[in-house]
Amino acid sequence: MTDVGSVWSALGGDPGLLDRMSMVVRKDALPARLPVRETARACVGACALAAAELAAVRAGRREVPAVRVDDGAVAAAFTSERHLRVDGRPASGFAPLSRFWRTADGWVRTHANYPHHRARLLAGMGLPADADDTTAATAVGAALAERSALEAEDAVYAAGGLAVALRAPEEWAAHPQAAAVAGLPLVERRTLDSARARVLPPLAGTAPLLPAAGLRVLDLTRVIAGPVATRTLALLGADVLRVDTPRLPELPDQHIDTGFGKRSALLDLDLAVDRERFEELLSAADVVVTGYRPGALDRFGLAPEALAKRRPGLVVAQLSAWGVRGPWAQRRGFDSLVQVATGIATIEGAPDRPGALPAQALDHGTGYLLAAGVLRALTEQASDGGSRLVRTALARTAARLTGADGGGTGGPGASAGSRGGRTDAGGEPPHRPAETDSPAATGSPAETGSPVETDSPAGRLRYVLPPVVFEGGPSDWARPPGRWGADPARWLT
Repeated sequence: MTDVGSVWSALGGDPGLLDRMSMVVRKDALPARLPVRETARACVGACALAAAELAAVRAGRREVPAVRVDDGAVAAAFTSERHLRVDGRPASGFAPLSRFWRTADGWVRTHANYPHHRARLLAGMGLPADADDTTAATAVGAALAERSALEAEDAVYAAGGLAVALRAPEEWAAHPQAAAVAGLPLVERRTLDSARARVLPPLAGTAPLLPAAGLRVLDLTRVIAGPVATRTLALLGADVLRVDTPRLPELPDQHIDTGFGKRSALLDLDLAVDRERFEELLSAADVVVTGYRPGALDRFGLAPEALAKRRPGLVVAQLSAWGVRGPWAQRRGFDSLVQVATGIATIEGAPDRPGALPAQALDHGTGYLLAAGVLRALTEQASDGGSRLVRTALARTAARLTGADGGGTGGPGASAGSRGGRTDAGGEPPHRPAETDSPAATGSPAETGSPVETDSPAGRLRYVLPPVVFEGGPSDWARPPGRWGADPARWLT
């Protein structure tokens, strides 16, 4: 089983603190052949424990607040986009050209949610970019049916698009990128220099306990995993400012779903005036979180070592799809594509068709791992100092889920399980027994994942509360999401 203890250990946490955690198990949550429920619980639980630990440090408490992880809340958070309603309408899902396609010898999955990725997919197939969805789908299907899956993968990638051939777990295990990923820790944690210890202001005595209060987080992430990490830091009191380039479009509903608690600004770093504004933001930041391909932002002086030199004591958190090493390190990637490459889609599928996880669990799980890494870095800085680097990767989280890293119970043999959900023959993590073992949705919305509502600049929102819960901590974000790019590029006073 994917144990929260092993995840907490990967974060460098004190194993004695695991006694502060209790769990509510709901066996109907996130049903899958692989241990999705257990992995999700472990990622969220470790994040909540890291938050409680930092809260105790800043509040001067000898005992860490108790942490409670409820599978209902975790499952709802991992499928938050499905619960989101904007003025009563559901959020937009995958675009028509983001799907599985049959090829001459198997399957390939494409990702074309963004307009530029759609255009590149069509270009890779030799098709015009202005075709409507119905025409394009017919043409793409016909073009892919004439190619092998690997040929299609290479052609679309060469055009700058996103397509990945379906691989069985053993095929991925033989791939050089899998070998590169296997050499990565679940959460990479490094000290970059000997900057003196950062003394964070003590938390005020008022509720709720906000361990990240007063911290400034520069959010340079997109899509889901990175924004989930920074959304979590915002929940915990950080001033999170997401900065995007106006040259790349954003999906409105996706921004709403991951934008709770944060502000959003647009800066073009190729323009001198915007670059100057960005440098001012950076000079006062405490944490910088990036979610672009490894090295993509280095030309702006945003490599970890360069950042630490410019801003000693900074925490740099980086997320990637495929990891920082290996032949695919520079490739773009999304949760759905990593599932296909790493054998997850084979395990979760049927003999005649690939499948998918019940949630974009690689995205969400990796996001909570990244937030947990930042929180632990801040705790360690308080006593040991040093600028810090934290890294996670979707493919590395996939290795944990499938058991390819030896840390879980998945893998090729897991496909013999029931599609209706895994059983718990191995028991819950040994450090603390489960409080309940029932599918009944009992408890508050924060515990069970029941949606709540609020008004926002985008309209009336129906959404699920965060799953990161500890005694005295926040139960909701302090502000609803705003419109993409609508905020000034400055820190709050």
